[in-house]
Amino acid sequence: MLYKLNDLILVKIKSRPSKVCKTPYVADIELEDGTIVQAHCASLGCCGLCEKDCYVYASPMKSNCAQSKSKVCSYKIYLARFYEEKVISDLVITNNQLIGIDPKLAETLVENALTQNYLKTLTHIRTYKREVCLLNSRFDFAGIDEHGKYFVLEVKNVPLADYADVSSTERKKMIKNGDFANLDINKKISYFPDGYRKKKGEVVSERALKHINELAEISHSKIIRPIICFVIQRTDVSSFQASLLDPIYKAAFNDAISQGVEVIVLVVSWNAQGEASFVTCELPVNY
Repeated sequence: MLYKLNDLILVKIKSRPSKVCKTPYVADIELEDGTIVQAHCASLGCCGLCEKDCYVYASPMKSNCAQSKSKVCSYKIYLARFYEEKVISDLVITNNQLIGIDPKLAETLVENALTQNYLKTLTHIRTYKREVCLLNSRFDFAGIDEHGKYFVLEVKNVPLADYADVSSTERKKMIKNGDFANLDINKKISYFPDGYRKKKGEVVSERALKHINELAEISHSKIIRPIICFVIQRTDVSSFQASLLDPIYKAAFNDAISQGVEVIVLVVSWNAQGEASFVTCELPVNY
């Protein structure tokens, strides 16, 4: 087991942003007894997994929590419940997933994978630190590997997966045409980044672009291993790729790989008891 979330309860999102606190980082949730309270959601988008009428798993926030949202929030959202079903040749096929949507949770999973030697290309590390500044960025981890070489590691959470890496408009057309009807329900493409752009041609995440470019710059030193780890907290995937919907990031990603930036794709599964289990760290990457 990689990690355990305690005191999880299943709740329904009534509104997001909250009607009490007008920010997308706060949602109004309905508890089992019908009580409406506020919950903190650390991720802005969540790919539609944390919107009105969605079911999510949350746990009580500690009363002494230093987070600013703790003044209005009594719960924190960690996992989203995802369900789909298909009928193929009169056979009903279902897919139930609990998907981790908290970016900080991804960092914790990677830290535990590091210390438990789950990451095949980064086992038995000698030492590491969290939140290390290098160049103009703060990276999630830096340390010394088993061979005595320095490494810097950036973590990205990947909640999104679909049968095709296409726009929402194109996806609707494909659904209407039945393009997804016979595809394997557990062989989706996971892709990053996800989100909205104000204008066509803009990047989805300036921060993500900055990190991948600076990892590429670090690779020039030849004395530091630059590594990016994409964390997929769902199991209905068969590959990962930098999204076609953000050609600027995809080009930067491919360029970084060609310059020596290492890629780790960590897949983790969750259950309703809040237990996270390692699945693989070698999910295929589409370039």
